Amino acid sequence: MLSDEKRMELSSGIAAFEAKEFRRAWQLLQPLADAGEADAQYRCAIMLQNGLGVIARPKAAAEIMASAAEQQHGLALHSLGIMYLFGEGVEQDTAKAIGNLEQAGECGLMGSWSTLGMIYTDGRGIEKDLERGRMYYLKAGFDPDEFV
Repeated sequence: MLSDEKRMELSSGIAAFEAKEFRRAWQLLQPLADAGEADAQYRCAIMLQNGLGVIARPKAAAEIMASAAEQQHGLALHSLGIMYLFGEGVEQDTAKAIGNLEQAGECGLMGSWSTLGMIYTDGRGIEKDLERGRMYYLKAGFDPDEFV
Protein backbone atom coordinates (compact mmCIF):
# COMPACT_ATOMS: atom_id res chain seq x y z
CA MET A 1 0.00 0.00 0.00
CA LEU A 2 1.38 3.37 -0.99
CA SER A 3 1.62 6.22 1.48
CA ASP A 4 -0.30 9.39 0.68
CA GLU A 5 2.95 11.03 -0.43
CA LYS A 6 3.86 8.14 -2.75
CA ARG A 7 0.29 8.03 -4.12
CA MET A 8 0.63 11.75 -4.94
CA GLU A 9 3.98 11.11 -6.67
CA LEU A 10 2.41 8.29 -8.68
CA SER A 11 -0.53 10.49 -9.72
CA SER A 12 1.82 13.32 -10.66
CA GLY A 13 4.06 10.93 -12.61
CA ILE A 14 1.12 9.47 -14.50
CA ALA A 15 -0.15 12.98 -15.27
CA ALA A 16 3.30 13.97 -16.58
CA PHE A 17 3.42 10.78 -18.67
CA GLU A 18 0.00 11.46 -20.18
CA ALA A 19 1.00 15.07 -20.88
CA LYS A 20 4.06 13.71 -22.72
CA GLU A 21 6.41 15.35 -20.21
CA PHE A 22 8.50 12.21 -20.19
CA ARG A 23 11.61 13.49 -18.39
CA ARG A 24 9.46 14.69 -15.48
CA ALA A 25 7.44 11.47 -15.57
CA TRP A 26 10.67 9.46 -15.35
CA GLN A 27 11.88 11.48 -12.36
CA LEU A 28 8.64 10.81 -10.51
CA LEU A 29 7.93 7.24 -11.60
CA GLN A 30 11.35 5.60 -11.69
CA PRO A 31 11.83 5.49 -7.88
CA LEU A 32 8.33 4.03 -7.52
CA ALA A 33 9.06 1.48 -10.24
CA ASP A 34 12.24 0.47 -8.42
CA ALA A 35 10.12 -0.02 -5.30
CA GLY A 36 7.87 -2.44 -7.24
CA GLU A 37 4.82 -0.24 -8.00
CA ALA A 38 3.20 -1.86 -11.08
CA ASP A 39 1.64 1.29 -12.61
CA ALA A 40 5.00 3.06 -12.39
CA GLN A 41 6.83 0.02 -13.78
CA TYR A 42 4.48 -0.18 -16.76
CA ARG A 43 4.99 3.47 -17.70
CA CYS A 44 8.76 3.38 -17.13
CA ALA A 45 8.96 0.30 -19.35
CA ILE A 46 7.05 2.14 -22.10
CA MET A 47 9.48 5.06 -21.83
CA LEU A 48 12.49 2.74 -21.98
CA GLN A 49 11.04 0.73 -24.85
CA ASN A 50 10.42 3.81 -26.98
CA GLY A 51 13.15 6.20 -25.84
CA LEU A 52 10.69 8.68 -24.34
CA GLY A 53 12.63 11.05 -22.08
CA VAL A 54 15.33 8.41 -21.65
CA ILE A 55 17.67 6.44 -23.88
CA ALA A 56 15.83 3.48 -25.43
CA ARG A 57 16.83 0.23 -23.72
CA PRO A 58 14.50 -2.53 -24.94
CA LYS A 59 15.94 -5.29 -22.73
CA ALA A 60 15.59 -3.18 -19.60
CA ALA A 61 12.06 -2.28 -20.73
CA ALA A 62 11.17 -5.97 -21.03
CA GLU A 63 12.53 -6.72 -17.55
CA ILE A 64 10.52 -3.92 -15.95
CA MET A 65 7.43 -4.82 -17.98
CA ALA A 66 7.77 -8.42 -16.76
CA SER A 67 7.87 -7.19 -13.15
CA ALA A 68 4.60 -5.32 -13.64
CA ALA A 69 3.10 -8.29 -15.49
CA GLU A 70 3.96 -10.59 -12.57
CA GLN A 71 1.63 -8.39 -10.50
CA GLN A 72 -1.19 -9.06 -13.00
CA HIS A 73 -1.10 -5.51 -14.38
CA GLY A 74 -3.30 -5.96 -17.47
CA LEU A 75 -1.60 -3.42 -19.74
CA ALA A 76 1.82 -4.77 -18.78
CA LEU A 77 0.68 -8.32 -19.56
CA HIS A 78 -0.58 -7.18 -22.97
CA SER A 79 2.57 -5.18 -23.71
CA LEU A 80 4.85 -8.03 -22.65
CA GLY A 81 2.84 -10.36 -24.88
CA ILE A 82 3.42 -8.03 -27.83
CA MET A 83 7.13 -7.83 -26.95
CA TYR A 84 7.33 -11.65 -27.08
CA LEU A 85 5.27 -11.80 -30.26
CA PHE A 86 7.69 -9.52 -32.13
CA GLY A 87 10.92 -10.18 -30.19
CA GLU A 88 11.22 -6.62 -28.83
CA GLY A 89 13.72 -6.64 -25.95
CA VAL A 90 13.22 -10.39 -25.54
CA GLU A 91 13.74 -13.43 -27.70
CA GLN A 92 10.68 -13.96 -29.91
CA ASP A 93 8.48 -16.60 -28.30
CA THR A 94 4.92 -17.07 -29.56
CA ALA A 95 3.96 -19.39 -26.69
CA LYS A 96 4.96 -16.77 -24.10
CA ALA A 97 3.18 -14.10 -26.14
CA ILE A 98 -0.01 -16.15 -26.11
CA GLY A 99 0.26 -16.82 -22.38
CA ASN A 100 0.66 -13.15 -21.53
CA LEU A 101 -2.10 -12.07 -23.90
CA GLU A 102 -4.49 -14.64 -22.43
CA GLN A 103 -3.77 -13.33 -18.92
CA ALA A 104 -4.29 -9.76 -20.14
CA GLY A 105 -7.61 -10.81 -21.66
CA GLU A 106 -8.62 -12.31 -18.32
CA CYS A 107 -7.84 -8.90 -16.79
CA GLY A 108 -10.47 -7.41 -19.11
CA LEU A 109 -8.41 -6.18 -22.07
CA MET A 110 -10.51 -6.89 -25.15
CA GLY A 111 -7.59 -5.91 -27.39
CA SER A 112 -5.68 -8.89 -26.06
CA TRP A 113 -8.46 -11.24 -27.17
CA SER A 114 -8.51 -9.70 -30.67
CA THR A 115 -4.71 -9.93 -30.89
CA LEU A 116 -4.99 -13.62 -30.04
CA GLY A 117 -7.65 -13.97 -32.73
CA MET A 118 -5.22 -12.46 -35.24
CA ILE A 119 -2.37 -14.72 -34.10
CA TYR A 120 -4.46 -17.85 -34.64
CA THR A 121 -6.20 -16.82 -37.87
CA ASP A 122 -2.96 -15.58 -39.45
CA GLY A 123 -0.82 -18.39 -38.04
CA ARG A 124 1.74 -15.98 -36.55
CA GLY A 125 4.48 -18.22 -35.19
CA ILE A 126 2.02 -21.10 -34.84
CA GLU A 127 -0.11 -23.28 -37.05
CA LYS A 128 -3.30 -21.55 -38.22
CA ASP A 129 -6.33 -22.45 -36.14
CA LEU A 130 -9.39 -20.67 -37.52
CA GLU A 131 -11.77 -22.04 -34.90
CA ARG A 132 -9.58 -20.84 -32.05
CA GLY A 133 -9.18 -17.50 -33.83
CA ARG A 134 -12.97 -17.23 -34.09
CA MET A 135 -13.31 -17.96 -30.38
CA TYR A 136 -10.91 -15.15 -29.47
CA TYR A 137 -12.60 -12.66 -31.80
CA LEU A 138 -15.93 -13.52 -30.15
CA LYS A 139 -14.38 -12.92 -26.71
CA ALA A 140 -13.23 -9.52 -27.98
CA GLY A 141 -16.81 -8.71 -28.98
CA PHE A 142 -16.27 -8.90 -32.73
CA ASP A 143 -18.10 -10.78 -35.43
CA PRO A 144 -15.45 -13.36 -36.34
CA ASP A 145 -16.79 -13.61 -39.89
CA GLU A 146 -15.29 -10.16 -40.50
CA PHE A 147 -11.81 -11.55 -39.77
CA VAL A 148 -11.87 -15.27 -40.55
